[in-house]
Amino acid sequence: MKREYGKVAVLLGGRSAEREISLMSGTAVLEALQRQGVKAHPFDPAERPLEDLKSEQFARAFIALHGRYGEDGTVQGALELMGIPYTGSGVLASALGMDKWRTKLVWQALGIRTPRHALLEPATDLAQIAAGLGLPLIVKPAREGSTIGITKVTRAEDLPAAYHKAAERDRLVLAEEFVSGAEVTVAILQDTALPLVRVEAAGGFYDYEAKYFSDETRYYCPSGLPAAQERAIQEQALQAYRAVGCEGWGRVDAMLDAGGNPCFLEVNTSPGMTGHSLVPMAAREAGITFDELVLRILETADATR
Repeated sequence: MKREYGKVAVLLGGRSAEREISLMSGTAVLEALQRQGVKAHPFDPAERPLEDLKSEQFARAFIALHGRYGEDGTVQGALELMGIPYTGSGVLASALGMDKWRTKLVWQALGIRTPRHALLEPATDLAQIAAGLGLPLIVKPAREGSTIGITKVTRAEDLPAAYHKAAERDRLVLAEEFVSGAEVTVAILQDTALPLVRVEAAGGFYDYEAKYFSDETRYYCPSGLPAAQERAIQEQALQAYRAVGCEGWGRVDAMLDAGGNPCFLEVNTSPGMTGHSLVPMAAREAGITFDELVLRILETADATR
């Protein structure tokens, strides 16, 4: 028997720095739902008040928003107040996952490996940070996604500019040691880790352009890693995901050190669903079509919180 989902709002766009990507993700999700007969409608919170969701009697919300005001617990809290079930993680996990620094503190407390890091402030001695963490290092806003505001710093004299670039996006700025091994990402769907995707960016740095628009970025799925190593990384990624309190679906990103062990960078509670996105790629390797993936994510909107 075909399941009835009622009237579904696909939340897309929004007010964050990732609006452009969210519109791409949301459009792909909307079209996939409509192809399967779901009564799905686009809803852009930047253009309409959220209370319209209640007055227009939406039964569920598929969150395809990225970044602040969509992935950070704010929309999740509003939906809970209105009694509208939504996809993905709850308020606390969404807020924590958006904050890379506090996520790291949780992981460190539980013994989950993450690169060494330091929080930067206007008065921070940047030369001391460079000496302590070593070069190269990564400087980024603590509460942005999609590699927005990120810089790979190879010379100590470039640190001030990298700090100011990140600080334009967020008052919390993170400096993180650069782990030079392979970059891998683990998509998680309904508490199951999907096949790993290994990423190789041209120039060795997976920035915003490489992530969304470059045709030179290489993605390997299957990852090419030994099966035992991949299973170990998947299990550790699940631990990192659960430690933050995530549910429904998400993505955990990591760098592999010289020994092939993962150092976890961040968790994404509303990952991209564009043509370059990694969750659909991993799902496809697991035998899950894009349309089936979208429907399975929609089903997480029924989860009891």
